[in-house]
Amino acid sequence: MTEASTAHTMSELQKQWAKARLSSQALGQPPAEIPITTTMPEFNEADEDKEMAGPSPGGFPFDDDSSSASSVSSTGTVIPSPGRALFARPQGFASRSMDPIPWTTYFERELFLKKEEAGPDSGSRTSNKNKPASITYHTYLTSPVGKGPLFVTHHGAGSSGLSFAVLSSEIRKRLPNAGILSLDARGHGSTTVTVASSLPGEGDETTGQAPPTPLDLSLSTLATDLFTVIQLTRTAMHWPELPPIILVGHSLGGAVVTELAKSYRLGPSLLGYAVLDVVEGCAMDALQSMQTYLSTRPQGFASLKDGIDWHVRSRTIRNSTSARTSVPGLLAPVEELQRPELQQLPRGVAGTEATAKPWRWKTDLAATQPFWEDWFVGLSKKFLEARGGKMLLLAGTDRLDTELTIGQMQGKYALQVFPEAGHFIHEDLPEKTAIALVDFHRRNDRSQLVLPPKVSDLLAQGKKV
Repeated sequence: MTEASTAHTMSELQKQWAKARLSSQALGQPPAEIPITTTMPEFNEADEDKEMAGPSPGGFPFDDDSSSASSVSSTGTVIPSPGRALFARPQGFASRSMDPIPWTTYFERELFLKKEEAGPDSGSRTSNKNKPASITYHTYLTSPVGKGPLFVTHHGAGSSGLSFAVLSSEIRKRLPNAGILSLDARGHGSTTVTVASSLPGEGDETTGQAPPTPLDLSLSTLATDLFTVIQLTRTAMHWPELPPIILVGHSLGGAVVTELAKSYRLGPSLLGYAVLDVVEGCAMDALQSMQTYLSTRPQGFASLKDGIDWHVRSRTIRNSTSARTSVPGLLAPVEELQRPELQQLPRGVAGTEATAKPWRWKTDLAATQPFWEDWFVGLSKKFLEARGGKMLLLAGTDRLDTELTIGQMQGKYALQVFPEAGHFIHEDLPEKTAIALVDFHRRNDRSQLVLPPKVSDLLAQGKKV
């Protein structure tokens, strides 16, 4: 159809519409409207996120790891009805959901593994101070199938085992026989520590109650906890032997898995370990501003959804699906928390802080400050010296210190950089992280190695060597 014929056709349509309008007015009928057929695109949460958020500070959408549907174009002009705002959101487009996603979506089961701690020495009245009577480790587990590997994950400070939930699903999409064991460290998530009661006379002079006992969050203790959880899980699941293990740690968890790998307590079961976005130099520098960050972070939230929303909008976690899964493991109603400073908050009175923002952080990060330096000192050297395959995933090459830069040039470990991710690489980009981890496992999977035959076997078969 030529441009002239198109213009003529449009002119004829306009004349017909004008005649119909004039005739209807003459008869006292309401004016006729041009029938317009529109097709609503299918709602896609990723597109909705982009529309709500607009351009992000770093040029990336909220959900960096989600795919977006193709846009739908139209050559027609939609005339809004009189009672409708021109720029109103079309009906049927719901706001982005911030509903929590249950852990059962990603894991087969949760385990509560109790371990009795060493009791106080007899004859000493003060030896039971700071000594836990028992600890119950809380873990999430999807068991490996057959001779599949077990990815054992350790989260960072203030996080929980649910930090790896979405990643675990992505790993199993690519390696269906893989298992995932993700624990809550002591003082985090649902892991609980029962402290031995004080001896008579050791309580507070005014109240008679024992003073609060600080948790031992030293690096050696956390590494021992991780090893203990692996052994207790093997016992609970009746595994005859440990499956091939890949350790995965984020931030503080990276230091923990490195410490365990260097101890060689897992023996030949350990195939390798992966550290996510933590290096010694960068971590030590970040500690200088940690208290400032904690002072500006919200102390509580009005609801669990508000907590999830804050993590997404602040870009702490850039993937809303990950946030909806992991944030519920970070918060709890104030009445369920045993921290003394929270128990003193007034409740039940309208307008009070505990009533307005009853959802509080499970982990008091500020109270962990005495352990911060111990977590990261010497990390780069230990990472390079520990046995097994090594992989480092970073959100930027500027995080590499001198020792790791030299090690990388010497080919001592695998390095992958995801510049579009934030600090929580595995939550922001679970699909890409899973691809990297599965490939890392395949390169270190000893079951796939084909060794040459022994010379003695060849001679026994009468073959010349």
